[in-house]
Amino acid sequence: MIDVCLLGTYGMMPMPGRWLSCALVRCGASLTLFDCGEGTQVPWKSLGWGFRQLGAICLTHMHADHIAGLPGVLFMVAHAERTEPLDIYGPPGTAYVVEGLRRIAADLPFPIHIHELKSGEQFELPAGLHGSCVAASHGVPCLAYRVELERKPLFQPEQAQALGLPVQLWSRLQHGEMARAHAHMLAEEAAALAQAAGAHALILTHFSPKISDVSIAERTARRIFTNTRSGRDGMVVTLEYSKV
Repeated sequence: MIDVCLLGTYGMMPMPGRWLSCALVRCGASLTLFDCGEGTQVPWKSLGWGFRQLGAICLTHMHADHIAGLPGVLFMVAHAERTEPLDIYGPPGTAYVVEGLRRIAADLPFPIHIHELKSGEQFELPAGLHGSCVAASHGVPCLAYRVELERKPLFQPEQAQALGLPVQLWSRLQHGEMARAHAHMLAEEAAALAQAAGAHALILTHFSPKISDVSIAERTARRIFTNTRSGRDGMVVTLEYSKV
């Protein structure tokens, strides 16, 4: 079972009640953070999942609204008395930015290992999660991530013999084809991508500060992909595997 919490779902600048891009994935007792906008530790603290079990951070790109919260998160992890290594993944240029931010978070009780990834690379995350990435179009080096958890499906031996192991096919993430000059997707474009990928559900996030009513984007996307929801700060989604 995997829990995903959208700690922050907005872009550009933090506003009252609207935190910047960050999502926390929990598998077992281990945590992996995706992006780290300014103030990430505040909604995380309210969530109550703790900080010590953070084992990895995956950064999509080096824009401030996705990474400026890193020093605060590192301090919280340090105060939680973590001593085990922390891995940080991101596109080329990650080491330069992270090392700069660490000038105000230099003395930590745990080592940090920075991994700069290229499109198509695979890597291991805490709790047996398997990560992979593809390049995304955003004006700067940017990665889109995929996380998988290997499992053994429950099935009858005779059915396995007749049908073989079940295989779930995922369409490759496409990038660049639908990008606008501002390099952000519209709600209907995200819905079209989810439909093409055969996704089970779509959660919209990273809303512009100009958007006051996110339900409009949700309704627009639902015209193309019915199972769409607008993400909200603090939303937790649990991914459970079926028994067959």
